[in-house]
Amino acid sequence: MPSLRVRFLAETCGTFWLVFGGCGSAVLSAGFPGLGIGFVGVSLAFGLTVLTMAYSIGHISGCHLNPAVTFGLWIGGRFPARDIPPYFLAQLLGAILAAGALYLIASGKAGFDLQASGLAANGYAAHSPGGYSLAAGLLIEFILTLGFLLVILGATDARAPQGFAPIAIGMALTLIHLIAIPVTNTSVNPARSTGPALLVGGWALAQLWAFWIAPLLGAAAGGLLYRQFAAPPGKPDISGEAI
Repeated sequence: MPSLRVRFLAETCGTFWLVFGGCGSAVLSAGFPGLGIGFVGVSLAFGLTVLTMAYSIGHISGCHLNPAVTFGLWIGGRFPARDIPPYFLAQLLGAILAAGALYLIASGKAGFDLQASGLAANGYAAHSPGGYSLAAGLLIEFILTLGFLLVILGATDARAPQGFAPIAIGMALTLIHLIAIPVTNTSVNPARSTGPALLVGGWALAQLWAFWIAPLLGAAAGGLLYRQFAAPPGKPDISGEAI
């Protein structure tokens, strides 16, 4: 296994790619006059960032790119508790750097307004794209993160077809965004939520708690659920990484 320093760097770079690519597609391309990629394009962008990074760094760090994934893998018996803090730190660092880079690029256009743009920050109630309530936002983030962990744990199980996990996981994240963008702008990833929120401040920071609590709880539920049917009795599957 690569050293923790190497895995830390891989997680930082991978999370940068996810946030820059996914949020960048929302900020720069989704609403481009006449040619905008819309919800479908943004959903594909998020899925493609994970798919491409999974093939690139999956063999190095497991390609978590997401504190909820790291936490859920620990709950699922696939990740050591001692590595959770450095993985969280790497993921937050990558997300913050990506949000900063995106802000520098987006502000290069005359008339750019950080508050109006929101840098694709997540929100509920008045800051939900579709005006959905806090309860709706918490529930959808919980359910979709739970499902995401089931896909990750199942696709990377030693008994699953080998070599296809990144495709399943990337397509799962695409599906998740197709469902949840109108509700919360889709998080399922506390690091992805934190990067833009720190720059936007105000309402984005005030609502950030929801996009830590719901994904972490959903990931824990997914990890616990998968353990119920993942391995034969008496032989828990604890050998794998994320990807």
